[in-house]
Amino acid sequence: MSTSTPSDGRPERPDDPPAVSDEQWAQLVEQAGAGAADAPKEPSARARMVTARLRALDEDAARARGGARTWGRKPAQPEPWQPEGWRTGPAWQQMNGRPRKRRRIAGTLGFVAVLGVLVIAVRPSLVTDHLPGGNPSVDTLPLPAEAAPPTDAPPGGPGPGLRPTPAEPFRGSPALRWAEGADGIEVPEAKAAGGMSAEQVGEALRATRRLLVVSNLDPATLRGEKPSEALKLLEPKQDNGRERLARSLAEPGEKDDPLLMFTRFDPDEARQAGDVVKVRGHMTFEGGRPGSVEVHADYTFVYPVVKPGGDEVARTIVRRRLTTVLYDPERYRVTPGTLALLRYDSRFGNTACEVYDGLLHPRFDSDPSARHTGGELVDPYERRTWPDQEEGCPTLSRT
Repeated sequence: MSTSTPSDGRPERPDDPPAVSDEQWAQLVEQAGAGAADAPKEPSARARMVTARLRALDEDAARARGGARTWGRKPAQPEPWQPEGWRTGPAWQQMNGRPRKRRRIAGTLGFVAVLGVLVIAVRPSLVTDHLPGGNPSVDTLPLPAEAAPPTDAPPGGPGPGLRPTPAEPFRGSPALRWAEGADGIEVPEAKAAGGMSAEQVGEALRATRRLLVVSNLDPATLRGEKPSEALKLLEPKQDNGRERLARSLAEPGEKDDPLLMFTRFDPDEARQAGDVVKVRGHMTFEGGRPGSVEVHADYTFVYPVVKPGGDEVARTIVRRRLTTVLYDPERYRVTPGTLALLRYDSRFGNTACEVYDGLLHPRFDSDPSARHTGGELVDPYERRTWPDQEEGCPTLSRT
């Protein structure tokens, strides 16, 4: 005959006596204490048996309730398959904190929305520029440097209501994404060429860059003052170099026009709108005659200007192309550190036509003669080719 053993290790017997109630146990104890004749002969043994039985029943009930601690024993341990803390959930403070966190996030988002409405009310262009028909130059990320003449046409003209303002002088212009000032004039890596070392080629590149900066970006030059530093960079012994340009500044004319080399405005007519000039172009070099290096530069400068005391903005666009030469002073009779001019030329957009006083005269929309008509239609931002010299005054597609 086999016997099965439950998990508590006690044999299960069918003939176990029935449980004794508390009232019966109290009666037995009372009879034992009084020495009754019908009391059990061995009350102490019976008491131990009943006590053990009651403890066993209590433990069985405790197990059924989930292992509550009874009779001074250790609390029931979780089964091996139960992970530590398997009945533990988040504290009520944590659960209650989630709604508060959501309320804080909702309040922050509401504040940001109100702030956005206020910003748009002050600057509606932030939205209108992104709508269909808005600003075609909405992408304000700077363009990568130009290493060669571009193959694509510049972006289209501005949409309605996208005229420049003193706060946004390049609004609606392709120049919006161009580099600012001297940052737009980058020099290529110098390498030996034309019998000149890499160091000498680097000297020629840096001198040409400096010539472009002081001739087209220096505030004094733009105000119509004499560009003395630019002249010092040029070879004094060259016939058509420094001496001729100095003469054109003193006595400007159609044949000796300093604007072919220098950007100069009449301060009584136009002043810069802000202090930023947009620049785009590229520079290359090649070996020239033995012992010389030629540097080729092609850059477009965009100048926003206003009338003195006014706030109407106009833009003048100047494109320059020049070739400088640095000769080896050990082979040629030249002034060390100066550049010779091999050729230079310019094209202008939005300035008085056929005026040769050595100054630029921008046209504003409010001027009666602001729009030239009858001449060839020209886009001053076009950089894919060098435009031919126009006869008469061109009509600009935009400024």
